Amino acid sequence: MLDSIHRRGFLKVAGAAAGSLCVNLRGASGAEDGTASTRPRFYTSCCAYSYGDYLKSGKMSMEDFIRKAVELDIDAVDLTTYWFKSTDPDYLLSLRRLAFKLGVLFSGIAIRNSLCYAEADKRAQQVEEIKKWVDATGILGTSQIRVFGGKVPNGASDAQGIDWVVETLKPACDYAAKKGVILAIETHHEITEKAANVVEILRRVDSPYAGVTLDIANWLEEPYGQIETLAPYATNTHIRDTFGPPPRPLDLDRVWKIFVKAGYKGFMTVEYENKEDQMTGVPKLVEKVKTLCKKYSSV
Repeated sequence: MLDSIHRRGFLKVAGAAAGSLCVNLRGASGAEDGTASTRPRFYTSCCAYSYGDYLKSGKMSMEDFIRKAVELDIDAVDLTTYWFKSTDPDYLLSLRRLAFKLGVLFSGIAIRNSLCYAEADKRAQQVEEIKKWVDATGILGTSQIRVFGGKVPNGASDAQGIDWVVETLKPACDYAAKKGVILAIETHHEITEKAANVVEILRRVDSPYAGVTLDIANWLEEPYGQIETLAPYATNTHIRDTFGPPPRPLDLDRVWKIFVKAGYKGFMTVEYENKEDQMTGVPKLVEKVKTLCKKYSSV
């Protein structure tokens, strides 16, 4: 088993997980990496969502997905919790043990939620729900949760939506900070479809445990300026090769250069959503990501 772990380069990338708490948080909260190198450090990961059709149908289990990382020859997986059997500690620990034995890191988890409710009681419910997932994240041994900003209610303004997101995310981050877990708000249309909104949310939450899952594809218009604005705040990524809707090609080499300029250190996480069957489509996108990471990363 040790030979297997060494073959997968586990020791090479283990520091990425241990250091993920500090990934690019300087963007949100000021420089805190001291004399740390500014060279980019990119590691490969894949969201379970990329195999959502198979997970949803029961043809693939979360354990199968973790094993798939070895087949894809990537460093990590991102666990989309929609397809967890439970949040029972024994189940979570079994996933953690399997990943360790295979030399696979967890780049984080992703949950269903919305931070943008007008009603105070619903916002309080969201905080409590996130707290449960923070505890689960600790059991899994990872340090990051993807959260959604949510949809601005009909008749409300972006400014009001930002107020509600901040009022929800701030106490959730206060709790996550006690557990060493980052809450990374995803650029996912709705309240977060404008980079300026995300920056304002982070500014007002003002926590080193608030970050960004920078999905490079969720833009209705020109994406590169938005990506460049948010890259310094990124603590994780979702990588696709189109943006939209409607789907339009993304210049991934240009995107990688943006992350290089931002000094990003962390996971480049495939989130496949193209029409081709996931069993054949995901490996193709993974290969693009691996090639770019090899080209631009210092590790």
